Amino acid sequence: MFADEALERAQALDKKLSAPATWGKLFGVVIGIKDVLCYDNHHVGAASKILKNYTAIYNATAVQHLLDEDAIIIGNLNCDEFAMGSSNENSSHGNVLNALDETRVPGGSSGGSAVAVQASLCMASLGSDTGGSVRQPADFCGIVGLKPSYGRISRYGLLAYASSFDQIGIFSTNIEDAAILLSVIAGADEYDSTCSSSPVPDYAAEIKKSSPFKIAYFPQCLEHPSLDKEIKEKIVQWIDDLKSAGHSIEPVNFEFLDYIVPAYYILTTAEASSNLSRYDGVKFGFRSQEKIQDLNRLYKKTRSEGFGKEVKRRIMLGTFVLSTGYYDAYYTKAQQVRKLIFEKTKEVFDQYDLIILPTTPSPAFKFGEKSNDAVEMFLGDLYTVYANLAGVAGISLPLFHHSNGMPFGVQVLANKLEESKLLAFSNSVMNPPQHA
Repeated sequence: MFADEALERAQALDKKLSAPATWGKLFGVVIGIKDVLCYDNHHVGAASKILKNYTAIYNATAVQHLLDEDAIIIGNLNCDEFAMGSSNENSSHGNVLNALDETRVPGGSSGGSAVAVQASLCMASLGSDTGGSVRQPADFCGIVGLKPSYGRISRYGLLAYASSFDQIGIFSTNIEDAAILLSVIAGADEYDSTCSSSPVPDYAAEIKKSSPFKIAYFPQCLEHPSLDKEIKEKIVQWIDDLKSAGHSIEPVNFEFLDYIVPAYYILTTAEASSNLSRYDGVKFGFRSQEKIQDLNRLYKKTRSEGFGKEVKRRIMLGTFVLSTGYYDAYYTKAQQVRKLIFEKTKEVFDQYDLIILPTTPSPAFKFGEKSNDAVEMFLGDLYTVYANLAGVAGISLPLFHHSNGMPFGVQVLANKLEESKLLAFSNSVMNPPQHA
C-alpha cells in the first residue's frame, strides 16, 4: 500500500516541478513514521497484537503537516510495543536490526525510525520520545535524534504511552533537516490542550546564529559507575575542546541522578496503566477468540493474549503504584521528586544556556544481552529520562566512535521552547566553521 501510494504521490509532485512557487517546504522529501502515529486509512498498531489489523480513521496533526508540505510518507516503522523498550526487542513484528551490525540492537523504542534513516531508506523519520526513545536509538545508530520540548509538537494522533512525558521527535542525518522538519510539524493545535501556542521560529534560519554558549555539565553523570570508560573519556575531551573553542563550561552539582530512573518508571507505568485500559477487546482492536460469556474474563483473556510481556509488566507495575495503600508511598513520592527535578532544572537554566550529558551509558549492545534483566535495561535510560521528567528539549549528536566499531553520541539539553539555541549549538559542533 505504502509503495504504490509513494509512487503515485511522487508522480503528482512531478507535475508541480515547473512551478516552484507551489512547492511545499518538504517537497518530495521521503519520510517514514513510527507505528504509533495515526495516518488516515492506514494501519497503526504500536507493534502490538492488540491492534492487529486496526486502521487509523484520522491523521495525527504532525502527519497532516507533513502531507500539507508535500512530503512523501514511505512507510510505517517498527518499534517496541507501545513504545515500551530500549532495544526494539519487544515488537510483535520481531526485532529491528542495527544496520551497522545486525547482531546488535538499534535502540528503542523508535528503533525502526532510526534504522530507516541510518540505512538511507528515507531522508528523515518521526519517532516518539517518552524517556529517550528518539535520542537513544539515534545514539546507537549514529544519526541525529531530536526530542523537542514537551508541548512543542501536538500529540494529537500519537498513541499514548505516558501522556505527560510523550513527545514526537525527529531523526535525520544533519541538523538542518531536523530544523526544517521541526518548523513544519511544531505549533499550536486545538486538538491538544497541552500543546504550546508560542510562535514557531524558522529553525533552519536560527541555526546560523551561533555564538559562544554558557554550558553546564553534571559531574555525577560522568562519574557514574555504569558509564562506559571510552564514552567518558571522549566526552571529557570534547568538553575541553569546547572550552578551547570559546564556550564557557562549568560543572554543576546534580544530586538527583539516582532518583531519576525510579521516579520515571513509577510515573510512566502509572500513566500507561490508565492509557492502555482502553484496549479491552470490546470497542476496537484484537479480541480473544475463546468463547467467553463473562465480561471481566473477556477483558483479562484479551489483554493477556494481546499484550506482550514488557507491556504487561509495565501495566501491572503502574496498577500497583496507583493502588490503595501504595499510592502515597510510590506515585505521590515520585511526583514530588519530579517537582524537585523541575525546580533544579529551572535553576540551572537560569544561569546556563545548555546542559551536556552522555546519551547512553554504553554503545549498542548485543541482542539478548540485557533482555532478561529489566533493571539493567531500565538503567540504560539513566541519562535520557531526565529531559522528559523536566519537559525540556534534548538532542543526541553523532560525534564519536567506540573501539568496538559502533557509533555513539553526546546529549545536549536546552530549556523549554529554546530549540533554536539547541539547534544552533548543535549545528556549530556538527559543522564547525572553516578557517583559512
